Amino acid sequence: MTKLDIKLGLQIPLFEFPGVAPDKLFERVSDIARTAEASGFDSVWVMDHFEQIMGDPAAPILEGYIALAGIAARTERVNLGTLVTGVLYRNPAVLAKMVTSLDVLSGGRAVLGIGASWNESEQTHYGIERVALAERMDRLDEAIEICRLMFTEVAPSFKGRYYEIHEAHNAPRPVRPDGIPIMVGGGGEKRTLRAVARYADACNIFGDAETIRHKMKVLDEHCAAAGRNPREITRTALKTLAIGPDAGAAAKKADPLRARFGERFGVIGMTGGPDEVRAEARELREAGLDGLIVNLPDAYDLDTVALAGEALSGI
Repeated sequence: MTKLDIKLGLQIPLFEFPGVAPDKLFERVSDIARTAEASGFDSVWVMDHFEQIMGDPAAPILEGYIALAGIAARTERVNLGTLVTGVLYRNPAVLAKMVTSLDVLSGGRAVLGIGASWNESEQTHYGIERVALAERMDRLDEAIEICRLMFTEVAPSFKGRYYEIHEAHNAPRPVRPDGIPIMVGGGGEKRTLRAVARYADACNIFGDAETIRHKMKVLDEHCAAAGRNPREITRTALKTLAIGPDAGAAAKKADPLRARFGERFGVIGMTGGPDEVRAEARELREAGLDGLIVNLPDAYDLDTVALAGEALSGI
């Protein structure tokens, strides 16, 4: 398996940019990605959703893999992935082909982010089959196995309960000879973190330092049960970041986020000036993370992207 070196990632969560016309939208996206790359971020991520989940569902959102292909052409170094693809949204063999194509286009910078498809509203709107959590987790296990096979073997076959492939060719091959790294999103202690221990190169969870410390202990236990070296797995968390040049400016940015998310913002959010967010990031790293991924609701402001990268890189 490939060790994924993610220390600081930027997720672009919103695509409604003040003063930017629809035909100029991607130019701003590419500016955001290039600014992130120049400011110390080592990865750029987008959501794999078909309607917006941060606020109005009718707000603009780009299809994730098409957006990443465009970003690949405008950047040089950052890793690229969705945070994360819902397992129900694509046949896993087709997904493996898509991610491999992104890997080739980017010169070996793709990451497969995948999870258990939680958004039932989106699934209803798009006519995507809704299934119980236990089945989604079973499908996730099979999908990861298929993707791993297609990343590492020339013409693999697999037969599971839900998916099967028969000598599925995947050419051109991934750029890295040991395949494309796989990140599983979610912190479910019984099934999700077990899937990480058995199949994945990385995990991404939500939580404060106490939660992260607990989840990492659970992951270590699953690794022990699976006979896996726990240090092979890159541990990351996602935070919604409201940052400003000082704490007062950041608090103003955080107010609408607190209104939207309520008490949950205390778990998923970070806010403050550079010193405050740097201190919180250090606390999260000390709790067991290898890397932090932040989403910036105001990523359209390139100065904010640069400020976040400068504050958090090297932590």
